[in-house]
Amino acid sequence: MKLKHIAGLVLASCLTHVAIGQEVVETGSRKPMPAEWIDKDTGHRVVRLSGLDGQPISNWYFHNNPFIEQLRDEGDKMVFQNQVDGVNQIFTINLKDRKVEQVTTDPAQKRMLSMLAKTTREVLYQSADTIYATSVDTKKTRKLYTFPAGTRGGIATINADGTMLAGSIASPEQMEILRQYPKKSDYFNRIYDAHLENKIFTIDIRTGEFKIVHAENNWLGHIQFSPTDPDVLMFCHEGPWHKVDRIWRYNIKDKTTTLMHKRSMDMEIAGHEYFSPDGKSIWFDLQKPRGETFYMAGADVKTGNQVGIYQLTADEWSIHYTLSPDQKMFAGDGGDPTQVARAQNGTWIYAFYPEGKRFRSEKLVNMKAHDYRGLEPNVHFSPDGKWIVFGGTFEGRKETYAVEIAKKK
Repeated sequence: MKLKHIAGLVLASCLTHVAIGQEVVETGSRKPMPAEWIDKDTGHRVVRLSGLDGQPISNWYFHNNPFIEQLRDEGDKMVFQNQVDGVNQIFTINLKDRKVEQVTTDPAQKRMLSMLAKTTREVLYQSADTIYATSVDTKKTRKLYTFPAGTRGGIATINADGTMLAGSIASPEQMEILRQYPKKSDYFNRIYDAHLENKIFTIDIRTGEFKIVHAENNWLGHIQFSPTDPDVLMFCHEGPWHKVDRIWRYNIKDKTTTLMHKRSMDMEIAGHEYFSPDGKSIWFDLQKPRGETFYMAGADVKTGNQVGIYQLTADEWSIHYTLSPDQKMFAGDGGDPTQVARAQNGTWIYAFYPEGKRFRSEKLVNMKAHDYRGLEPNVHFSPDGKWIVFGGTFEGRKETYAVEIAKKK
């Protein structure tokens, strides 16, 4: 099957809007939109990313890293998944020269695990009961681990030096609740109230050793390894956010756990946590109380002490946030009136700049034609920090886009 070159990011471009013929268009006012356009309401350039034969690129969850940084000046790459002859295959798009490259070609059906091993430049995926890793550079594949018969855990993350996987295992009773009540509105409180045993496991990629490293009678999830320390991971207590002290750090080497934020008032919530790029802090959405006063707060990974807090308005509140590679600015994906902030003018992709104890916000993309209930935008900074990548439905299907943070003169 022949791959098509696609319209994508040209991060080093210094062409003017007039020179490249970009239209000033209200985002979502056309179906389809141009391949690139200037958002009429913000003045920022937006580009559509498309994969094999124009199919949409995967929209990764906000704390997963979909990027492989360039080794020299060949261009950063973004990993995605598309089907070829009915089989899920993995691809990259070069963010500099707009080329799509197929990474996997084997006929086995596979599920990409939304994680990359940065040090080895590999993408991880599961086929049947086996975890594999394939290099985006050489296309060579290696087997990482095969689950024993009758055992299946959920792989969630890989550590900073690419030597260890981690995930969680729920009790059979918890899985039975999920089977009986498949809707989140039906299972969510039932699982929380049951307080059944959950376990966190690791898999040593070098030796194949499977080990339970932590267990407790709470619903555990959102497991993430530190981007810089191979022995540190984060997990959360799942359940109604106003009932849980949610965010925890775990050190595999010394087996210590540290609470990252202790609730201090009724209906206070903290969640959608993520590591800073340097791995020294964990940042999260903080509301005191829920739906009334909004902050982006950070805690020191080692101590749990607060390292920063910035207030936002209800309209600026976002479902997810992220921090730039240089850690000087944040981004958010906004929210519609059905979300917790009940925002009346919150459907924007935002850039946030810390100023004192507040954020100064800049609107980058008008998302009023986007269906927030059908797809969360899940913002990511590109590796060079010049673009924000996000998902959208404003063209009538789920697509992935990028908006340039700087405006052209």
